[in-house]
Amino acid sequence: MKQQVVVIGLGRFGSSVARSLYNLGHDVLALDVSEERVQSMMGQVTFPVTGDAANETVLRELGVPDYDAAVVAVGTDIVASVLSTVILKNMGIPYVVARARDDLHGNTLERIGADKVIHAESEMGVRLAHNMFNPNVQEYLELAPNFGFSRIRVPEDYNDKTIGELGFSGPRDKYGLAVMAIKRGRDITLNPDTNDRIRAGDVLILAGRDDFLEQLPS
Repeated sequence: MKQQVVVIGLGRFGSSVARSLYNLGHDVLALDVSEERVQSMMGQVTFPVTGDAANETVLRELGVPDYDAAVVAVGTDIVASVLSTVILKNMGIPYVVARARDDLHGNTLERIGADKVIHAESEMGVRLAHNMFNPNVQEYLELAPNFGFSRIRVPEDYNDKTIGELGFSGPRDKYGLAVMAIKRGRDITLNPDTNDRIRAGDVLILAGRDDFLEQLPS
């Protein structure tokens, strides 16, 4: 499902998150005080904007209160990070993810209401984009641009159905994905058969195009 996301701070982490979310089909407002960083995101996000996210008036003029989620990716300016997070939560943004520089910073962000705190650099940006709106995705690994592996918890709708019944039956299957493995407790089944049945608690390893992985039920 297409979402509106504001990404604040366009360093390595923020720009990676912003590009990945945009490539997944979401509307992305990318905001930074550096005009140079904003210019570098032209054509890679929906709306690249120069502005101060620690200024509530700026965020309101950009329509941020109507957005579905926000990522505060500010790295070195802890004051700006905390202020931006507070403002976003006070605006009623449903889901705010904030990047922490260290444990103290992370604890502060949690206490002021950040829904998720990330201790990461640019390589985590891609993973965040892929599991941000699907809680069943436990991990994502990029194999090539727009192609990767996802490890997902079995959604309730999958319980007691075979791989074939779910539509993972061949090169033209329902989701355009390949089931590489099924993990059940300590047991792992590689290259499972289409007649293998999925159980609650299973973990699936799927491979395919990013846009196909994004279509999986949450």
